[in-house]
Amino acid sequence: MRPVQIAPSVLPVDFSKLGEAITALDAAGVDLIQWDVMDGQFVPNLTFGPDVIASTRHLTKKPFEAHLMVLTPDVMAKRYVEAGCQRLIVHAEACDHLHRTLGNIRELGATAAVALNPSTAPDEIANVLDLVDLVLVMTVNPGFGGQSYIKTMEPKIRIVRDMINRAGRSDTVDLEVDGGISPTTIEGAASAGANVLIAGSALFRDKEGLGHAVGELRGLATSAFRG
Repeated sequence: MRPVQIAPSVLPVDFSKLGEAITALDAAGVDLIQWDVMDGQFVPNLTFGPDVIASTRHLTKKPFEAHLMVLTPDVMAKRYVEAGCQRLIVHAEACDHLHRTLGNIRELGATAAVALNPSTAPDEIANVLDLVDLVLVMTVNPGFGGQSYIKTMEPKIRIVRDMINRAGRSDTVDLEVDGGISPTTIEGAASAGANVLIAGSALFRDKEGLGHAVGELRGLATSAFRG
């Protein structure tokens, strides 16, 4: 069974203060940093290029993962690995040849992961579980921060957890959720089988600070987690 991990999306951060935010998140005890990479095509927004990510890499030893919400992950992957991202997450919906794309990421020296939009069936990734170290079930539609958690995704999270377990990968594949995670929603996601919880707005709006926010989310998720 994989450990519970709390990971921030830095999408809500004032981009002029990214360095300060990375340092503060490290001190708050997060397990990794997620970069929401958007290309203005697969999703409407444009966000972090590889040079921006690389400029902060020296500020923490925590792993970086790039959530590539892009139409051309094969074209862009190498630059994000060079920028210091140890894991690249691609969307099943964006890849014409998902198996090949995941293999290409592994050949670049990163670990590969696959994401599913809310409307995408879990079966779409059944035949690539041997190539990934993480599956991401989106609990919002990608492209914008601050959206409300879609609770009806919890049965889907459980289906994906069961797929991972049946494949004999429970010790090597994490199940991540991203979208609307807060103290009021994290227990539902964790009890459905998610062990990596991405939080954005909920972390940065905690009046008691990042350390309190991370500790609260970790405690709630750990108590609720069912692998």
